[in-house]
Amino acid sequence: MDPMNREPEEYGHGGGGDEHDDAAHPRDPLTPDLGQPALARTVRLVSGDFLLTVNPVDGSEIEPCPPGERPRRPTRRTAADREELRRAALPPVPPGPALPAPPLLEREEERERLVRLLSHGRSVRLTGPAGSGRTALLGAVADACADLAPDGVVRLSGHRRTVTELLHDLCATVYDTPLHRPDRALLLDLVRDIGAVVVLDDLEFGGTALDELLDATPECAFLLAATPDVAAPSADSHLEEVFLGGLGRGSSLELLERAAGRVLADEEAHWAGDLWFASEGLPLHFAQAGALLRRRDQPRADPHAGEEDGRAAETPEDAEAPLPSLAEGAAPAALLAARLSPSARATLRFAVALGGELPHQAHLPALVGDTHADAALAELVGCALVTPVGARHRLATGVRAQLEDAGYGDDAAEYARTAARHYAWWAGHPSVTPERVAAEADAVLAALGALVTAESGTAVLLARTAAPAFAGALRWGAWERALRCGLEAARNAGEVAEEAYFHHELGILALCGGRLDRARAELEASIGLRGALADKRGAISGRRALALVTDCSGGPLPGGRTTAGEEVPGARHEESAPPPSAVPAPFALPAPPAPPPASAEPDTLVASTASPAVAGPAPGRRSLLRGTRRNLVAAGAGALLAAVLGTVVTLGATSDDDHPEDHRVRTEQSAREDHDDDGGPTADEPWQGSPTRPGGPGEDGVVGTADDPKPSASGAPSGRPSASGEPSEEPSGKPSGTPTGKPSDKPTDKPTEKPTDKPTDPPTTARPTDPTDPPTTDEPPPATPSSDSPPASTGTSKQASAS
Repeated sequence: MDPMNREPEEYGHGGGGDEHDDAAHPRDPLTPDLGQPALARTVRLVSGDFLLTVNPVDGSEIEPCPPGERPRRPTRRTAADREELRRAALPPVPPGPALPAPPLLEREEERERLVRLLSHGRSVRLTGPAGSGRTALLGAVADACADLAPDGVVRLSGHRRTVTELLHDLCATVYDTPLHRPDRALLLDLVRDIGAVVVLDDLEFGGTALDELLDATPECAFLLAATPDVAAPSADSHLEEVFLGGLGRGSSLELLERAAGRVLADEEAHWAGDLWFASEGLPLHFAQAGALLRRRDQPRADPHAGEEDGRAAETPEDAEAPLPSLAEGAAPAALLAARLSPSARATLRFAVALGGELPHQAHLPALVGDTHADAALAELVGCALVTPVGARHRLATGVRAQLEDAGYGDDAAEYARTAARHYAWWAGHPSVTPERVAAEADAVLAALGALVTAESGTAVLLARTAAPAFAGALRWGAWERALRCGLEAARNAGEVAEEAYFHHELGILALCGGRLDRARAELEASIGLRGALADKRGAISGRRALALVTDCSGGPLPGGRTTAGEEVPGARHEESAPPPSAVPAPFALPAPPAPPPASAEPDTLVASTASPAVAGPAPGRRSLLRGTRRNLVAAGAGALLAAVLGTVVTLGATSDDDHPEDHRVRTEQSAREDHDDDGGPTADEPWQGSPTRPGGPGEDGVVGTADDPKPSASGAPSGRPSASGEPSEEPSGKPSGTPTGKPSDKPTDKPTEKPTDKPTDPPTTARPTDPTDPPTTDEPPPATPSSDSPPASTGTSKQASAS
């Protein structure tokens, strides 16, 4: 079947088929509008605070939802909208003439009691064995309670549903939430205001899970239907218990007559009595027994019913088939299946292979290979071999085991493989909406589970195509099951790339659900596998999602590792510690250390700006998100280049001897005037980095601080500050504009007048003779001036010290 070229004979249209039969059996095409070009099925939806883009080709992308794309608070649906949803949730109607509705016998008392309890706002749990008619009774009660609650009656199916899935189903039924999956807080806020009668069939949990469902919806009255093997509710749930048993003998015989379409003979009545005792009066057994009587009557009504290979069966027309035995009446599935059409029997084989799930009737022609195979559903419903479950059909209780005993499960693997290949083609077609794939979720997941170990390659293909559709349709329970089955199948098949994809999708799903630890583990596994495969695009997508996980968790990755598994390098003393690569820091980055105080000379500013140049500005969020080893190497090279350039500029400034006057302090400048108001070192106080600083440390043990002892006026050479802090005068009595204690900027006129007070040459290797001054080895010696050049200036010594 070509998905892009639908022939007219497909699905029973044309090709010599009977026109009357086609009109009586309308068929739904598998892929509508196949002749029109379809866009890629990429879905953008909002989940909590995230914007999720479901891409079936490259994998899902998640990001914080921009303010402009946040949906408004969901609004309530109208009564007409809810009625339309109710009709869409009904099981498909079998093609052909309408089947009579089964009667509701001996259930009037239970119906009135349930309606009375629900009208008083009480929640009820209806317990009964499979086949006791619970679904029929729930339908009658729902019709009677249509006007009790402001939000009407909401019918849900608990088949393979968790508490969270049921809450989302309830919210989507009452509120209009297109492409929006509310987070936990908003979900509880929405369902808390719902006032409806919730009819929940096939409940599969109890205990604390049921308490959670009831506590989340205080304004709802629940009618829950479950089998006796389901866990009982807790003692504090305040649920009313109603038990539903079998029918009496008289009602069972009446039901059998209605199913057979005639009055029972005496022999048949005695046989029905024995069947009632063996089956405990369950209505399902008498519906199947009625089908047996109808099949028994067919040879008499249709003499050609037994024709095979063009020859009529050699059976007298007045001969009657014997009544089935009591064992055959209690387990009639194999006997009923033997009288069905080949298409119906093939459909039963598919249902057995899929764990009891019946494919939708629109898929039967493609699966069976018969254009009229969709009519098989009417045969199965008429024989009571299938029962409605939510919006689908599945094998009735006990039918699967009976068919397996009859050999219908011998080739189950082949039928499951055929179904999986068909669903993989159909679910991946762009013209099929995610909602249609989600409606077939039970059958798809059954085919997927049957092939995880038997044929892993086909299972991986099916999971790869069906999982994005489940995500786009907001069926996240089915999405998770498909991903886990696909992950196991990918491991069995050795497909590492697909395994990385399923890890990534599971991480995205866990992040949307608020399970941050699980999301981190899945994403790290995906990044590691994609790194081994050199999948750069996939690794980048995983790192973005992992960075979002770190943002939500409020801290960096544990163990001091980057998202690529690299160790964070240790911080050097002149720069702050970098955050993990590609992970935004949860707090503000520490500021770089403050530079040393700048002196009054403008040329010393070159050395003071070298430290910030090495540290660099704090990296922003965008650069952090690109954290790879290549970026770290580039950043280190840039910092090293900045440090080299700063060193070259400083050395060039200190080695400029051609114009020494540019680096001297003018005698007309007064250092005291520059520092009178800023609290810095005065002109009479030496700079702490100068080789002429005073001697030993003070009380704090650090040389060059304000508490260092200063020489007294009597013991200090002229030009050093006195004990009172006042500057000394020059020998000539002329005030000097040069800071005392430092070499003069001009040669003195009397170099031999006071050699101890005013040295004419800057010190080379000898230190001041102050015994309290400790020797220093970290300062380079200043260059020795030539014999015809003037002494080095104070600024030059200061630059040499800083370099």
